[in-house]
Amino acid sequence: MSTTQSLITILKAELKAAGLTYASLARELKLAESSVKRMFAKGEMPLSRIDEICRVLKTDFAELSRQVADTQALRRELTLEQEAAVVADPKLLLCAICAMSQWTFDQIIATYTISEPECIARFVQLDRLGILELRPMNRYRLRLAKTFRWHPDGPVMQYFRGKVVGDYFDGGFDGEGEMLMLVHGQIGRSLANLFNERLQRVAADFAQQHLADQKLPPEQKRQYTLIIGMRSWLFGAFRALKRDPDSPVPSIASRAGGR
Repeated sequence: MSTTQSLITILKAELKAAGLTYASLARELKLAESSVKRMFAKGEMPLSRIDEICRVLKTDFAELSRQVADTQALRRELTLEQEAAVVADPKLLLCAICAMSQWTFDQIIATYTISEPECIARFVQLDRLGILELRPMNRYRLRLAKTFRWHPDGPVMQYFRGKVVGDYFDGGFDGEGEMLMLVHGQIGRSLANLFNERLQRVAADFAQQHLADQKLPPEQKRQYTLIIGMRSWLFGAFRALKRDPDSPVPSIASRAGGR
């Protein structure tokens, strides 16, 4: 659905929720009912008319825009070709990761050795790839769903496994605010998704805190990278020790040497 169609659909829904018919809206706008019907049917109305309708509905254009944005389809994944394009250019990958972490345009160019024209060019590419929607003044809106994920064996994850994971885990995790934890156990299959949802909320909280702390002076901030993962997995050295489920468990007597 196009942005214009979405706007018309939302306006119709708002009119219905407010109990307003085309006839009553026409009276408020001092127009003929036929003109209002035609305006909605064709989806053609100037911004000044939309403002008038917002006044009648006791809302504003910003709220309508938010609702339109919420109706736009969000990507859950990219194609393998699109992922390959992202990792082919380190500066494009940098801008993609920063955008997904809610960094502003100004933050990116202030933190990294990437010029304003270079950053704009990468934002344009990310717009074409469907990762974000570029807006005036170098602002953007992410077009990725909360369930977005890179292909498990696609170009991006291959890049991270080959070049990022080792670098990340090479540290001691003993600095200020650092932690490394590995928890192993068995849980019901139905609960795994609940834990994933909780972990997604932790990631969202981290991203929101990043936004909230932007007004802090530089000396009060420190750059952190949060990695969250959960999979059905057993360390290779442990797998070699795993008992065959069909083999009998030795009795206490046999473990004690038959005594």
